[in-house]
Amino acid sequence: MSLIDHMIAQLLGEITFSDGVELILLTGSGVGHQVFFNEILPEGTEVNLYISHIIRENGEQLFGFKSLRGKKLFEMLNKVKGVGPKSSYSIITTLGVESIFHAIVFEDKKLLTKAPGVGAKAASQILLDLKEKIGKIKMYSDHSSSEHTPQVEHYAILDETVMACKELGFKEDSIIPLAQKFLRDSNILKAEQLIHLVLKAL
Repeated sequence: MSLIDHMIAQLLGEITFSDGVELILLTGSGVGHQVFFNEILPEGTEVNLYISHIIRENGEQLFGFKSLRGKKLFEMLNKVKGVGPKSSYSIITTLGVESIFHAIVFEDKKLLTKAPGVGAKAASQILLDLKEKIGKIKMYSDHSSSEHTPQVEHYAILDETVMACKELGFKEDSIIPLAQKFLRDSNILKAEQLIHLVLKAL
């Protein structure tokens, strides 16, 4: 079989590690996949992600997305000359799918350059290459692959808690383990509850 036969397009499993840059997703087969993902997700919860599987001579990388539209836009950007996977992911996670769509349709180069690592030359190339293709993005679903997961509301609570505690001067590596523990062990319904518990324990 060729490599293309083994391309990963979607993963469902339990979060065993997440730090806002990458996560480890343990699937039902017992395999843990390391995936680039820009949000902190609570350890021990189940998540369903769309995956873009990048295979190169020096290794493989998995990039995770909540929606099929995000995955497809990433794959479009990744085909643009001079824009690699990490730049493509940075553009999507910084600007969001809808902003990128409008930037390309209305040729707003300045907006594209707001993403880290994207200069004027790369932004111009994105506009040139995707102007005629970007309309296809609307055919893909923008619904979250995890929106029916019972713990999905925990993601927003965890993100808000980490940001609030960081603003008070605490480090992520101190905040995240505590926040994830309280989410697993307590009935947390609002970010304020979790922030209170974490700050009390720090």
